[in-house]
Amino acid sequence: MQFHIREADLNDLHHLIHHRRAMFEDMGHRDPAALRRVDQASREYFTEALRLGTYKAWLAETPDARVVAGGGIVIAAWPGYPGESLSKRAWILNMFTEPEARRRGIAKQLLQTMVDWCRSEGFRNVSLHASPAGRPLYESLGFQPTNEMRLPLR
Repeated sequence: MQFHIREADLNDLHHLIHHRRAMFEDMGHRDPAALRRVDQASREYFTEALRLGTYKAWLAETPDARVVAGGGIVIAAWPGYPGESLSKRAWILNMFTEPEARRRGIAKQLLQTMVDWCRSEGFRNVSLHASPAGRPLYESLGFQPTNEMRLPLR
């Protein structure tokens, strides 16, 4: 499958929202009301974050302009910590490849584009949360588990 990677902008909002929802559906989330809330929160977040530059996104597109995959980076203000020289942090998220385009190296190229961008911006680390399906790809590029924990509040 031929494709190229391009940076996304506000005109691509529907792709970003679709990818986020489809990613959760692939992970087994099926509650329609919860997914509608994800769509609404994603629309609000991506609109503002793309405008402010606190979210960068890339899309993989076929020669006929069909978007087949995407991913992005949240850039968050963050106090310094050992191993990082910037007062911000980068998290990769929203990685999604359409089922018919999987296993063709698209996600790997998207991920490499994002890692290269992080390096060019001076980040010394980038993090992500891995689904079981995505973990082998991330590990193949050198991502390692960390000590993050979560407390459900409801």
